[in-house]
Amino acid sequence: MKNIDPLWLPHYAAFVLQTSFRDARLREVFAADAVLVPVPGSVPARALHWSALHLAAALESLGLGVRVWPGLRREYAVTKSATAPSAARPTVREHYESFSVLVPPRPIPRILLIDDVITKGRTALAAAARLQTALPYADIRTFALIRTLGFADHLERLTSCCHGIVRWTGGDARRDP
Repeated sequence: MKNIDPLWLPHYAAFVLQTSFRDARLREVFAADAVLVPVPGSVPARALHWSALHLAAALESLGLGVRVWPGLRREYAVTKSATAPSAARPTVREHYESFSVLVPPRPIPRILLIDDVITKGRTALAAAARLQTALPYADIRTFALIRTLGFADHLERLTSCCHGIVRWTGGDARRDP
Protein backbone atom coordinates (compact mmCIF):
# COMPACT_ATOMS: atom_id res chain seq x y z
CA MET A 1 0.00 0.00 0.00
CA LYS A 2 2.75 2.45 0.95
CA ASN A 3 4.42 1.87 -2.41
CA ILE A 4 1.24 2.93 -4.23
CA ASP A 5 1.22 -0.25 -6.28
CA PRO A 6 -0.75 0.59 -9.47
CA LEU A 7 -1.72 -3.07 -9.91
CA TRP A 8 -3.08 -3.67 -6.42
CA LEU A 9 -4.62 -0.29 -5.60
CA PRO A 10 -7.64 -0.85 -7.90
CA HIS A 11 -8.11 -4.28 -6.28
CA TYR A 12 -8.18 -2.69 -2.82
CA ALA A 13 -10.74 -0.12 -3.95
CA ALA A 14 -12.85 -2.82 -5.65
CA PHE A 15 -12.75 -4.87 -2.44
CA VAL A 16 -14.19 -1.89 -0.55
CA LEU A 17 -16.89 -1.38 -3.20
CA GLN A 18 -17.88 -5.06 -3.18
CA THR A 19 -17.92 -5.14 0.61
CA SER A 20 -20.16 -2.06 0.67
CA PHE A 21 -22.80 -3.98 -1.30
CA ARG A 22 -23.06 -6.45 1.60
CA ASP A 23 -22.42 -4.10 4.50
CA ALA A 24 -24.98 -1.36 5.07
CA ARG A 25 -22.83 0.48 7.63
CA LEU A 26 -19.90 0.66 5.22
CA ARG A 27 -22.22 1.76 2.41
CA GLU A 28 -23.53 4.56 4.65
CA VAL A 29 -19.97 5.74 5.42
CA PHE A 30 -19.35 6.07 1.67
CA ALA A 31 -22.45 8.20 1.14
CA ALA A 32 -22.87 9.76 -2.28
CA ASP A 33 -22.31 13.26 -0.88
CA ALA A 34 -19.14 12.41 1.07
CA VAL A 35 -16.05 14.41 0.18
CA LEU A 36 -13.00 12.16 0.48
CA VAL A 37 -10.15 13.82 2.37
CA PRO A 38 -6.89 11.85 2.33
CA VAL A 39 -4.97 11.79 5.60
CA PRO A 40 -1.42 13.05 5.06
CA GLY A 41 1.53 10.84 5.86
CA SER A 42 4.11 11.69 8.48
CA VAL A 43 5.91 14.20 6.25
CA PRO A 44 4.57 17.07 4.16
CA ALA A 45 3.32 15.71 0.80
CA ARG A 46 6.00 15.40 -1.83
CA ALA A 47 4.61 15.50 -5.36
CA LEU A 48 2.18 12.63 -5.85
CA HIS A 49 3.75 10.06 -3.51
CA TRP A 50 1.01 9.95 -0.90
CA SER A 51 -0.72 6.59 -0.45
CA ALA A 52 -3.95 7.91 1.12
CA LEU A 53 -4.38 10.37 -1.77
CA HIS A 54 -4.08 7.55 -4.32
CA LEU A 55 -6.45 5.36 -2.31
CA ALA A 56 -8.99 8.20 -2.13
CA ALA A 57 -8.76 8.72 -5.90
CA ALA A 58 -9.27 4.99 -6.54
CA LEU A 59 -12.33 4.95 -4.26
CA GLU A 60 -13.75 8.09 -5.86
CA SER A 61 -13.31 6.59 -9.34
CA LEU A 62 -15.67 3.79 -8.28
CA GLY A 63 -18.32 6.23 -7.06
CA LEU A 64 -17.44 5.93 -3.37
CA GLY A 65 -17.63 9.64 -2.68
CA VAL A 66 -18.42 12.80 -4.58
CA ARG A 67 -14.84 14.10 -4.95
CA VAL A 68 -11.37 14.03 -3.44
CA TRP A 69 -10.31 17.17 -1.60
CA PRO A 70 -6.70 17.16 -0.28
CA GLY A 71 -7.45 20.07 2.05
CA LEU A 72 -5.83 18.56 5.12
CA ARG A 73 -2.08 19.22 5.03
CA ARG A 74 0.91 18.20 7.08
CA GLU A 75 2.89 21.38 7.75
CA TYR A 76 5.94 19.71 9.26
CA ALA A 77 7.13 16.15 9.72
CA VAL A 78 6.33 14.00 12.73
CA THR A 79 7.89 10.68 13.65
CA LYS A 80 6.62 7.88 11.43
CA SER A 81 4.47 5.66 13.67
CA ALA A 82 4.95 2.48 11.64
CA THR A 83 8.67 2.30 12.36
CA ALA A 84 8.88 3.98 15.77
CA PRO A 85 8.80 2.22 19.13
CA SER A 86 5.48 2.76 20.95
CA ALA A 87 6.88 5.40 23.31
CA ALA A 88 8.32 7.43 20.41
CA ARG A 89 5.15 7.62 18.30
CA PRO A 90 3.58 11.06 17.88
CA THR A 91 0.82 12.05 20.27
CA VAL A 92 -2.61 13.23 19.17
CA ARG A 93 -1.50 16.78 20.02
CA GLU A 94 1.67 16.50 17.92
CA HIS A 95 -0.36 15.28 14.95
CA TYR A 96 -2.99 17.98 15.48
CA GLU A 97 -0.43 20.77 15.65
CA SER A 98 1.34 19.52 12.51
CA PHE A 99 -1.89 19.64 10.45
CA SER A 100 -3.48 22.62 8.73
CA VAL A 101 -6.67 22.92 6.71
CA LEU A 102 -7.04 24.82 3.46
CA VAL A 103 -10.17 26.89 3.04
CA PRO A 104 -12.52 24.81 0.87
CA PRO A 105 -13.97 26.41 -2.28
CA ARG A 106 -17.50 25.72 -0.96
CA PRO A 107 -18.99 24.34 2.27
CA ILE A 108 -18.44 20.65 2.86
CA PRO A 109 -21.29 19.06 4.82
CA ARG A 110 -19.87 15.52 4.95
CA ILE A 111 -16.20 14.53 5.12
CA LEU A 112 -14.80 11.04 4.94
CA LEU A 113 -11.17 10.92 6.02
CA ILE A 114 -9.33 8.28 4.00
CA ASP A 115 -6.27 6.58 5.44
CA ASP A 116 -4.35 3.51 4.38
CA VAL A 117 -3.58 2.09 7.84
CA ILE A 118 -4.95 2.70 11.32
CA THR A 119 -2.98 1.54 14.33
CA LYS A 120 -3.95 3.23 17.56
CA GLY A 121 -6.00 6.00 15.96
CA ARG A 122 -3.97 9.04 16.99
CA THR A 123 -3.56 10.35 13.45
CA ALA A 124 -7.24 9.81 12.64
CA LEU A 125 -8.38 11.51 15.84
CA ALA A 126 -6.06 14.48 15.32
CA ALA A 127 -7.07 14.83 11.65
CA ALA A 128 -10.77 14.77 12.52
CA ALA A 129 -10.25 17.30 15.31
CA ARG A 130 -8.28 19.66 13.06
CA LEU A 131 -10.96 19.47 10.36
CA GLN A 132 -13.74 19.95 12.93
CA THR A 133 -12.02 23.10 14.18
CA ALA A 134 -11.86 24.52 10.65
CA LEU A 135 -15.23 23.18 9.45
CA PRO A 136 -17.41 23.01 12.58
CA TYR A 137 -20.63 22.03 10.79
CA ALA A 138 -19.18 19.11 8.84
CA ASP A 139 -20.07 15.51 9.65
CA ILE A 140 -16.63 13.86 9.79
CA ARG A 141 -15.96 10.13 9.67
CA THR A 142 -12.90 8.02 8.96
CA PHE A 143 -12.17 5.03 6.76
CA ALA A 144 -8.90 3.09 6.93
CA LEU A 145 -8.21 0.29 4.50
CA ILE A 146 -6.10 -1.71 6.95
CA ARG A 147 -6.49 -2.07 10.72
CA THR A 148 -3.34 -3.32 12.38
CA LEU A 149 -3.54 -6.31 14.67
CA GLY A 150 0.16 -6.48 15.42
CA PHE A 151 3.32 -6.65 13.40
CA ALA A 152 3.19 -8.69 10.18
CA ASP A 153 5.94 -9.00 7.57
CA HIS A 154 3.47 -9.49 4.74
CA LEU A 155 -0.22 -8.83 4.13
CA GLU A 156 -1.65 -11.63 1.99
CA ARG A 157 -5.18 -10.37 1.59
CA LEU A 158 -7.87 -8.12 2.93
CA THR A 159 -10.23 -10.37 4.78
CA SER A 160 -13.15 -8.57 6.32
CA CYS A 161 -14.76 -5.32 7.20
CA CYS A 162 -14.47 -4.05 10.75
CA HIS A 163 -16.50 -1.24 12.27
CA GLY A 164 -15.03 0.58 15.19
CA ILE A 165 -14.61 3.84 16.93
CA VAL A 166 -11.64 5.94 17.94
CA ARG A 167 -12.17 8.10 20.98
CA TRP A 168 -10.25 10.31 23.37
CA THR A 169 -9.85 8.36 26.62
CA GLY A 170 -7.40 8.79 29.46
CA GLY A 171 -5.39 11.44 27.62
CA ASP A 172 -4.83 9.39 24.47
CA ALA A 173 -6.58 7.87 21.48
CA ARG A 174 -8.24 4.50 21.95
CA ARG A 175 -9.34 2.36 19.03
CA ASP A 176 -12.13 -0.14 19.64
CA PRO A 177 -11.72 -2.71 18.14
